[in-house]
Amino acid sequence: MTNYGPQIPVAIWADEQKYRQPGEEFTQKCGRVAGALTDGKEHYDKFYNILKDQRFLPGGRVQAAAGSFRKVTAFNCFVMQKVPDDFLGIMDVMTQAGQTMRLGGGVGYDFSDIRPKGEHIKTLGSQASGPVTFMQIADAICKTIASAGHRRGAQMATLRVDHPDIVEFVTAKNNSTNLTQFNMSVLVTDKFMEAVKNDDDFDLVWQGKVYNTIRARSLWDSILRSTWDWAEPGVIFIDRINQMNNLWYVEDISATNPCGEQPLPPYGACLLGSFNTTRYTDFEEVGKKVFFDWDQLAQDIPHVVRAQDNIIDETIYPLFEQEREAKNKRRMGLGVTGVANTLEALGIRYGSEEAQEFVRKLMRFITNRCYMASASLAAEKGPFPLFDEEKYLNGKFIKKLDPGVRDAISRFGVRNSHLISIAPTGTISLTANNVSSGIEPVFSHSYTRTIQTVDGPMYEEVEDYALREWGIECITADKITVEEHVDMLNAAQEWVDSSVSKTCNVGDSVGWEQFKDVYMRAYEGGAKGCTTFRAAGKRFGILNASASEDVVEEDKAEDETEVEGGACYIDPETGMRSCDSI
Repeated sequence: MTNYGPQIPVAIWADEQKYRQPGEEFTQKCGRVAGALTDGKEHYDKFYNILKDQRFLPGGRVQAAAGSFRKVTAFNCFVMQKVPDDFLGIMDVMTQAGQTMRLGGGVGYDFSDIRPKGEHIKTLGSQASGPVTFMQIADAICKTIASAGHRRGAQMATLRVDHPDIVEFVTAKNNSTNLTQFNMSVLVTDKFMEAVKNDDDFDLVWQGKVYNTIRARSLWDSILRSTWDWAEPGVIFIDRINQMNNLWYVEDISATNPCGEQPLPPYGACLLGSFNTTRYTDFEEVGKKVFFDWDQLAQDIPHVVRAQDNIIDETIYPLFEQEREAKNKRRMGLGVTGVANTLEALGIRYGSEEAQEFVRKLMRFITNRCYMASASLAAEKGPFPLFDEEKYLNGKFIKKLDPGVRDAISRFGVRNSHLISIAPTGTISLTANNVSSGIEPVFSHSYTRTIQTVDGPMYEEVEDYALREWGIECITADKITVEEHVDMLNAAQEWVDSSVSKTCNVGDSVGWEQFKDVYMRAYEGGAKGCTTFRAAGKRFGILNASASEDVVEEDKAEDETEVEGGACYIDPETGMRSCDSI
């Protein structure tokens, strides 16, 4: 494999438009990014070659910002402070969110602290309008910023399943026009899931006051019915997230980034990047078989971890609170892309038990070596400031790591509190010649991508990487059962310290009862959240202006800070949830 960088026209176009500086060639971009993120010549040379070969794809924000003149953040993912039950406080959060989006970050909010609709406001002698109305304000702000920067905005709204306004929240996007700048997810607790299993009643409460008691299964059906029709809301198993959190001793999580792969505390920030597994898939004959180059991956990981860690110190932050949070914990989210292509090359059917086992092996391999690399960095540069050896090593996820890795953490500490996350990787996968995204299956062997230019639309036929480069026709998403989708999600989550963004596609043959079981299967299988898409749902018809259409901006804004916000959206052609920022 000697071809470097994007080769197909649409990949070249996407890389030029989104990640390169004016007049910059692909290799120059690699040099710019490597130069900004590396320690010394040896590290530069290693990391530059990794980037040039596209073995590792930094998050889109990193590629656009590192070493650039642009005043933008390299971080993809942010979560705001919990939205308070106070009008001025709410407006402060909206202001901070606007500044974050303006500098290129996507944001998440938890609205669970806002009093329910109809609750008396003593100071005004009036009644509260509820959390959904304040989401409308955030939606309008995001639209305004997106309009100024010519890019979609990116927001995630969460609400606890026991909030009195949960039904209004669940159905808020059951049309084509409301809250278009938001993804929405319900924070589902273990208590609620047990109530569903047992067909028990469930209390809706706010500040200790019970507002209503309902049948848990009735609420669960309402959540899933909305998802069945409108592909939202997603569900986030929030208790599991906090139980498995490496920083269980210093933070409480109630929100995620827009695509859900990064659960984060108030003002939390995380940067992303993905190992491109197709570049470790070797077709030289060894025993007449295709093989996976585990040795090369092991050699690359320490250089990637070191470079990504340097970003934390080199980038700019929209808010001081975000910078403090990032530097105190030094989170990163390293994941994978191209997995479906790799599986098929190895002769493994996506979704099979063998595929699940390969994903477990892959993520265990990456995770343990990333933590070992981070421990080595800690020996050199010091652990993250909030590291507490006894408490950290007592974390449920950390206890799963290989004994040698835990021993290294005990001796040296660890530089980064979290290291692993699997993002949708929509755009960066395209720039890598359209490899399969994240851990998703191949959605189509080929499709026509429409690029809107000032001279009119340009049409490009885009083939799947495995078909074009290897002559391998991978199984497509519509041929995979929804249970297999979920099982692949669960397999990956086992060795991911943060979370996994994956869309579980639901075929036309799947009935309502089978669909409901999907979410219980995800919960019982260890997932931290679940998102489904059903092409036969009502949302399909309103998404014709989809991810397959891009807009080229010939006239850039004078203000360099007005750049893409990083939208998350579902492509109706594929059912894939994607984010422009990654």
